[in-house]
Amino acid sequence: MRVLVIGSGGREHALVWKIAQSALVDKIFTAPGNGGTQSQGAINTPLADNDIDALAAFVRKEKIDLVVPGPELPLTLGITDRMRAQGTACFGPDAYGARIEGSKAFAKEIMARTHVPTASSAVFSDARSAQSHARKMGAPLVIKADGLAAGKGVVVARTDEQIRQAINDIMTARTFGPAGDRVVMEEFLEGEEVSLLCFCDGKNAVPLPSAQDHKAARDNDQGPNTGGMGAYSPAPILDDNGLEKMTDIAVRPVLKELAAQGHPFVGVLYAGLMMTASGPRVLEYNARFGDPECQPLLMRMRGDIVRIMLDCINGKLDPNSVVCSGQTALGVVLAAKGYPGDYSRGHVITGIDRAEATTGGIKVFHGGTTVRGDALVSNGGRVLCVTALGDDLEQARKNAYAAMERIRMPDSFYRTDIGIKGIRHLAGQEG
Repeated sequence: MRVLVIGSGGREHALVWKIAQSALVDKIFTAPGNGGTQSQGAINTPLADNDIDALAAFVRKEKIDLVVPGPELPLTLGITDRMRAQGTACFGPDAYGARIEGSKAFAKEIMARTHVPTASSAVFSDARSAQSHARKMGAPLVIKADGLAAGKGVVVARTDEQIRQAINDIMTARTFGPAGDRVVMEEFLEGEEVSLLCFCDGKNAVPLPSAQDHKAARDNDQGPNTGGMGAYSPAPILDDNGLEKMTDIAVRPVLKELAAQGHPFVGVLYAGLMMTASGPRVLEYNARFGDPECQPLLMRMRGDIVRIMLDCINGKLDPNSVVCSGQTALGVVLAAKGYPGDYSRGHVITGIDRAEATTGGIKVFHGGTTVRGDALVSNGGRVLCVTALGDDLEQARKNAYAAMERIRMPDSFYRTDIGIKGIRHLAGQEG
């Protein structure tokens, strides 16, 4: 088979790495890919992930058998619809199904219809009405840009001034462009977040082990929201024994509703959950693998991911094919100084070979990298995700940070506390 992976981040490198292990695959292309996908043996092609016409033409020209979109944008733009129209298998929902991520208001409508527990909310299309409602509600509130904002369009506003500023930034200053045409204003929920990702074939959902992302830029969940600074799997707050029950609560009702609307959801449906004192609440849905959750999850996954993807597309997903190692995996993101704000590119990166030689089953997944001459250089905000296996969370964490210490890149930073929440949770259980 000839496979095209769309995207350029760490998730896409992880997908290429896992797809390359399939006996079904002869050649892998990436659009546009990065330095890591290139080193993995994929053929990078300079096509943007939002250029659906060019991607469709490339698929025809290269006789691609399977398309795997990594990020949400091509899905919301209808890459799956286009591939189906020209007879090419595509692992992802159609544009209608992808609205579950592309519009937070749409997701709220689906949750209300299917009685999925979530935060109470209101939707506004003009700043004046939003500000008026916010004054009545008072802090704290969560303010979300309705559309896609690369994982950064959510503000947890803890004061009235932060609420006012968030609405102004999103709706008036247009910080996130058209994504801010509407805002979703939600009640603030206390608890711990966890990610539940499921393979879906339109009718059935099979959960992967839980994962926990770390969105804030700095240690102790301080600083602005990012695309994700690290993740680990499993998350002790949702162990394997609770996966089926949580899938019944958060995923299967949505799958049934979308199928009833004539848009069976195929691909990965990701529920971002808040585990509150009164039970789980869905914060958001994604219509694809998370980044960086994808990296530790695929490190743990056994079996042939391409067969699983094809089974999903054909409506024949076998729960027994989704098998994961009992080990823990943890990934730490190395980011460019200034991210998620302004940052410079072109910094030389060294030490990856030494890092991958460290004890602990290390794999360094590339996000924002490119090859310039003989050098690997930075080309984005989230540059690498150093991912390690371990027999438990403490060991995986130790292995990942030992590997990270071997990597050198000027003007870079990383969080030093990835996995600490899980370790504290386990300590509490043991106590």
